[in-house]
Amino acid sequence: MQQVVSALLEGLNALQWSHCIMFAVGGILIFLAVRKNYEPMLLLPIGFGAILVNLPLKTILTFDGADGVLQILFNAGILTELFPVLIFIAVGAMIDFTPLFKMPIMIFFGAAAQFGIFATITGVVFLSRYVPQFSGMDPAELLKLAASVGIIGAADGPTSIFVASKFARDYLGPISVAAYSYMALVPIIQPPIIRLLTTKKERAMKMAYRESDVSRTVKILFPVLATIVAGIIAPISVPLVGLLMFGNLVRESGVLERLSQSAQNELANLVTLLLGITIGGTMTAEKFLTPATLVILGMGLLAFVFDTAGGVLFAKFLNLFLKTKINPMIGAAGISAFPMSARVVHKMAQEEDFQTYILMQAVSANVSGQLGSIMAGGLVLALVPVLIANFL
Repeated sequence: MQQVVSALLEGLNALQWSHCIMFAVGGILIFLAVRKNYEPMLLLPIGFGAILVNLPLKTILTFDGADGVLQILFNAGILTELFPVLIFIAVGAMIDFTPLFKMPIMIFFGAAAQFGIFATITGVVFLSRYVPQFSGMDPAELLKLAASVGIIGAADGPTSIFVASKFARDYLGPISVAAYSYMALVPIIQPPIIRLLTTKKERAMKMAYRESDVSRTVKILFPVLATIVAGIIAPISVPLVGLLMFGNLVRESGVLERLSQSAQNELANLVTLLLGITIGGTMTAEKFLTPATLVILGMGLLAFVFDTAGGVLFAKFLNLFLKTKINPMIGAAGISAFPMSARVVHKMAQEEDFQTYILMQAVSANVSGQLGSIMAGGLVLALVPVLIANFL
C-alpha cells in the first residue's frame, strides 16, 4: 500500500517552485494569444509546451529511458533545422513581391532596418562580463550567442530559430519567445520610436504611387535569380533563401495553384503547430529561469528598437539628397514583420493626415524586409565562423 501511495505522490514530491513559475510563464503566453490575439498560432503552442515540459518528472521529454514525444520532435525538427525551413516554403508562397518590383528603391530599407542586429551583437558581448552564465563562456561560444540574440531584431521568428539552432541551442527557448513576442508587439513597440524620431510634418508626408504592370516572366525569374545570387554571396543562407524562393516560385508559376494553397494553409498550419509546441518544450525551468534569459529578452528588444530606428534614420538621410522625398516612417516597415509593420506605418500616417496614403510603399519596404532579414541571417551564419577562426 505504501508503494502505491508513493507512486501516486511521486509527481507532487518532485514539484518545485521553479516549475510553478514556468506554469505562470506558459499561462501568460496563452493569455496573450487568446485574449490579446498576439501571434496566437505560435504563442499558444509555445505557452502550452512550456507547461508540458515543466510538469514533474518531464515524461514528455524522456520516458523509461527513451525519448519522449517533444524530444523526438526537437531532434527531428529543430536540430535538423527542418521546421524553420519548411516554414519558409509557406512564407514564400504567401509573399507577393510585386510592390517591391514597382518600387525597387525600397530594397534598401530592408537592408537598413537590419542595423539593430549588428549593434546588439556588440551589446551582448559588452554585457557578458556582468552575467555569470556569460562571463565564463568561451569567446567563440559567446560570439555565437550574441549573433543569435541579435537576429531577434529582424522580427523574423524562423530565421531566429534557424540561427539559434546552429549557434545557441541551450538558449533556443528564450530567443524564440523573444522573437515571436516582439513580432506580436509591433503595434505597441514601433509607434513610440517612430514618433520620437520624426516630426508631425514628416509623418504626414505624401508619396506618389504609380500603377505599373509587372510581367509574369519577371515574377518567375526573380526567385530563381535571387537564389543563385544568395547562394554565391552567402552559400550558408541557401536553406533559408532557397526554400523561401521555392515557395514563391510555386506561387508565381501559375501552374501549381493547389500546391501553392497547400503551402500557404496546410503546410504552414501543421509546421507552425509542431514548431510552437516543440519550442515551448525547450523552456525548462533550469534553462529559462536564469539571468541570461533576462539579458536575451532585454537585448532582443533593444535589437528590435535599433532596427526600427535604423530604418527611419536611413530614410531621413536619403531625404537630404532626394528631390522627391520619402516619408521617413517607410523605413520602419523595413523589418520582417509582414504585413503588420506596413499596416502600423500606414495607420500612423492616416492619423496625421487622412489624405496621406502610403500603404503600398510601406508594403514594398516590408517585403524587402523579408529578404533583408534572411540575408542578414545568412551573413551572420557565414561571418561568425570566419571571425572565430581568424580572431579568437
